[in-house]
Amino acid sequence: MIRRSILSATCVILAALGCAMPGAAQSSDGLSMSQEQMQGALERQRTRGLAISPASQGSTPEATESSATQVSLPTVPKEDQVNINIRFDFDSAALREDQKPKLRVLCNAVKGAEVQMLRILGHTDASGSESYNQRLSKLRAEEVKRFLVADCGLSADQLEAVGVGERFPYDEENPRADVNRRVEFQALG
Repeated sequence: MIRRSILSATCVILAALGCAMPGAAQSSDGLSMSQEQMQGALERQRTRGLAISPASQGSTPEATESSATQVSLPTVPKEDQVNINIRFDFDSAALREDQKPKLRVLCNAVKGAEVQMLRILGHTDASGSESYNQRLSKLRAEEVKRFLVADCGLSADQLEAVGVGERFPYDEENPRADVNRRVEFQALG
């Protein structure tokens, strides 16, 4: 049982990094996290009781701007993160056709996990200015939200799009690494 949990956690981490594990779903489009893995991670997040809370005056670096209000971003352990490497063209927030199948798998996982509220966090690497990356990450998160509403049938009221720019790199040792350019999903309830 413990070995299976360790293997499962390792698989989620490696899937988020884009690595393949024996038996893990890996398709030609780069999707390496199965619907079941996504659903399990979202269910673990949901039961932890993540909640939207206003940031205090002396907010931490984990706070971000979202539609003129500040939102406190809870730290989610890497093994429970649902990171999907959604590729965008250079200097673009338009969702590419070849990336949509990944989001359809996520959509089924969200529905299966019975997530009431989902936060979409757009991330960038450290290339470019901080303000540019902040704006670009927000536009990309909004584009993913539009897709999930229009193509997957999720309610716009169920989704919150937040851009966090380069502030939370997945690979802290290499802030310009490709793995840092991602979209992360947090189940809030």
